[in-house]
Amino acid sequence: MDRGSIIRVWLPLLLGVFGIYFIFVNGSGPRDHTRWAGLIVCLIGLAGVIAARYTLGSSFSIVPKARELVTTGIYSRIRNPIYVFSLILIVGVIVMVRNPVLLFLPVIILPIQIIRARREAQVLEARFGEAYRQYRAQTWF
Repeated sequence: MDRGSIIRVWLPLLLGVFGIYFIFVNGSGPRDHTRWAGLIVCLIGLAGVIAARYTLGSSFSIVPKARELVTTGIYSRIRNPIYVFSLILIVGVIVMVRNPVLLFLPVIILPIQIIRARREAQVLEARFGEAYRQYRAQTWF
């Protein structure tokens, strides 16, 4: 296990699990089946984010960079799985704590993720051209 995979995969996994546990135990809202359903949705979202970051390997970056065109694993089906699964994780938190104030989060985050995805697509298309266009035609978001 190298330092990069610890920072890219294992640290976010541990922080995510701790954060979800903390919200589950200490968050507002009733302690019932809906809270457990929210927990499951959160864990699915976290698992998707971690799988995507693992698959990206050293190609992961905050600012769009076209190091390589990753088309394997979860990226063979979804172009932006980190964005998709982060939104799933947030929806899980909202279901878990049932705080109506949090409903604004997906409304704000979704357009931001779409803008970021478009910027990344421009960078990737400029670098990989036709290969990226073919990949984009075969995948969702």
